[in-house]
Amino acid sequence: MRNPHDIIIKPVITERSTMDSMEGKYTFAVDRKATKTEVRQAVEKLFNVRVLKVNTQNVSGKMKRVHMHTGKTADWKKAIVTIDLDPQETTYLVEGGKEQKTSKKYKNSIEEFGFGI
Repeated sequence: MRNPHDIIIKPVITERSTMDSMEGKYTFAVDRKATKTEVRQAVEKLFNVRVLKVNTQNVSGKMKRVHMHTGKTADWKKAIVTIDLDPQETTYLVEGGKEQKTSKKYKNSIEEFGFGI
């Protein structure tokens, strides 16, 4: 697995992403070669949250003009990550028919970038 800091580049903070954060959806700019599975693992490792769903989107760069020179901004990839707002301990059966609970504690929001509810 690659370093999670190489996969998650930065958060995307817009009016819409701020409104979506109240519903547990956080938007990140990610590496263009990153897969949904890699994004999921990186977010879970960096922020200690449980990821339910990852949606990715390739964003095309825009044409920009400065005086008479034109150019294009870089293409980038966006990932919208849905986290579990009410993480519960899950139980499952192990060998011998015994029940075992997951003891991992998850957070219910991402506060590192000011995304708190």
